[in-house]
Amino acid sequence: MLLALLGLLLFLLPYGILRAHSYITLDDNLDAELNIPYLLVRQGVSFRYDQGATVPALMNGLPRNALRPGLSATVGLFALGPPWAAYLVQQALVRLLGLLAMYALLRRELLPEPGQRRLAAALALAWGLLPLYSMYGLSVLGQPALLLAFLALRRGTGRWWHWAIIAAFPLWSMFVFVGPFVLAALGALWLRDWWSARRPNGPFLAGLLLLLAGYLVVEWPLFYSLLVAKQFVPHRLEFDMAQITPPGLKAGLRSAAQFFLFGQYHASRFLRVAVLLAVAAAVALAPAGQRAARGRQLAPWLLALAGLALFSGFYPQLVALGQRRVALLGAFNVGRFHFLAPLLWFWVLALALRYLPGRWQAAVLVLQVVIGLSMNPEWLNNLRELAGRPNPHEPNYTAYVAPALFGRVQAAIRQQTGLEPPQYRVACLGLPPAVAQLNNFYTLDSYQNNYPLPYKHRFRPIIAGELAKSPELRRYFDAWGNRCYLFSAELGKDFRVAGFQHRVVQDFAFDAAAFRQLGGRYVLSAARLATPGRSGLVARGEFSSRTAYWHLYLYEVQPTVSN
Repeated sequence: MLLALLGLLLFLLPYGILRAHSYITLDDNLDAELNIPYLLVRQGVSFRYDQGATVPALMNGLPRNALRPGLSATVGLFALGPPWAAYLVQQALVRLLGLLAMYALLRRELLPEPGQRRLAAALALAWGLLPLYSMYGLSVLGQPALLLAFLALRRGTGRWWHWAIIAAFPLWSMFVFVGPFVLAALGALWLRDWWSARRPNGPFLAGLLLLLAGYLVVEWPLFYSLLVAKQFVPHRLEFDMAQITPPGLKAGLRSAAQFFLFGQYHASRFLRVAVLLAVAAAVALAPAGQRAARGRQLAPWLLALAGLALFSGFYPQLVALGQRRVALLGAFNVGRFHFLAPLLWFWVLALALRYLPGRWQAAVLVLQVVIGLSMNPEWLNNLRELAGRPNPHEPNYTAYVAPALFGRVQAAIRQQTGLEPPQYRVACLGLPPAVAQLNNFYTLDSYQNNYPLPYKHRFRPIIAGELAKSPELRRYFDAWGNRCYLFSAELGKDFRVAGFQHRVVQDFAFDAAAFRQLGGRYVLSAARLATPGRSGLVARGEFSSRTAYWHLYLYEVQPTVSN
C-alpha cells in the first residue's frame, strides 16, 4: 500500500511544483466550475438560502439557489485560499480518499486474502489515477466507500463509521450527477434482496433514507428554489433535444459504443481495453472444464455494462421522442447512470484479476495505469509545462486567468470613468465569462446549468443578429443555452480565442441598445472588431502581456445608444 501512495504522490508532484502555473482542465471546468465557489465565498452568499439572495457578479444577479450548496466541502476549500490552490488541494484529497476507498472495498469484498494485498493496492492506485473532473468531488472516486458501507449494512455488520460514510457522501458529491442514480441502483439491490429473502432489510433501508436525507439537507437550496418556493422558472424547460441530438440508429449505436469502450468524460473517460483483456484472459486461461462456468460468472457484468451503454447512447433520442408528449423531459437528465460505470468496470476488473497468474495481473495493471495516465490531458499538459514545452492551445491557470492583464483593464476603466467593477456590467466575446468573473468583473453572460428562463429571453436580443447568421449557433442557444454568451458567427463555437491567433471579426451584429437596457456597458473581446461603430461600440483600449493567453480589446457602448 505504501508503494500505491508513493505512486499517487508522484502523480500529484507536477501540480505541487507548478502551483499557480499548473494546467487545469479548461472545458466545463475552469470555464464553468471554479468561478462558482469562488464567487459564493467572495460575495458572502454561501449560506444565503432566502428567496431574495443573489450573486450580483453573475447575470445581473443570478439567484443564489441556482448554484452549489454552501454545505459542499468544495465551497469550504475555496474559502481557505485562491481558486488554483483550492482546486489543487481538492484534486489531491479526492484522489487520496478515492484510492483508500477502493483499497478498502477490494480487501473487504473481492481480494481479502493476505497474498492479494499488493494486487488490491495496485488496482486502487489505478483507480486513483483515473482521468476525471475532480471539481465534482467524490462523486466518482468516492463510490467505493459508499458501496462498502452499504454492503456492510446488507450483511448486518454495519459499524458507526459505515453510517458516517453514508451521511458524509452528500457533502462532497454532486447530487445532480450521482445522487438519484446511486439511490436508484442501491434501491434496486434492496428490492432484489427483499424479493429473495421475502422480508425487507431494515438497516439497508435506513442507510438509503439516511443518504436521501443527507442530500435533502445539503442540496436544500436546489430543492427549495425549484419545488418549495418555485423561485424561478429554469431555462432548462426550453431544452429541445430533437434539435441538438443526431437522429437515427447509426448515431445511437455510435454513441453507445463510445460509452461502452470509453465512457463519458465528466464521469471518467478511459479506454476499457485492460478490463476486456483481463476478462478474456480469465476465461481463456481457465482449465477446460471451468471455462463455461467462469464465462457465466463474468459475462452478466459485461452484459449489464453493455445495457447501460445502450441506454446512455440512445437516451437523448428517447428524450427527443418523449418531449413531443411531455415537454419537461428535457429539463431533467435521468440518463446519468453512466456515472456508475467506472466503478462497475473496476469491479469486473477485480473479478477477472483473481483468476489470472501474477505475470498476467502485472501486465493488465500496468496497461490500465498507462491508459489512465495517457488519457489524462491535465496530467500530460502539466508534464509539458515542466518540460518547458507547453501546449500553446492549452494555457496554464495563470496564463488563462491572467490576473495582471485583467487588472490593467479594470485600472483603465477606473481611470476613464472612476467606476469600480460592481458599478458596471460587461460581457465577453471570444473568451469565457468565467475568466472575467475570476478577476472580479460583473458579467451579464455566463456558463450555467441552471438560470432563469426570462433572463435567457432578455439576453437573446443582444445576440439575435449573430444567431440569424448561423443555424448552428441558433440551435446551440435556443435549444440548449447553458452558454449564455456573446456569439459571433465568424468565430463559431471558438470560445477561447488566443492572443497569438489575431482574430478579427469583420461584422459583429450586436444590439447595443438591448445590451444597455440589460445594464451592460463594456464588451471584453479576445478578437478585434473591424468596425465597432457599426455595432454601437467605441474602442476604449487594447491590452496584452507576454505571460497572458489573451489579447484583450475593450469596447464601450456608445453614449448615443438609447434604450
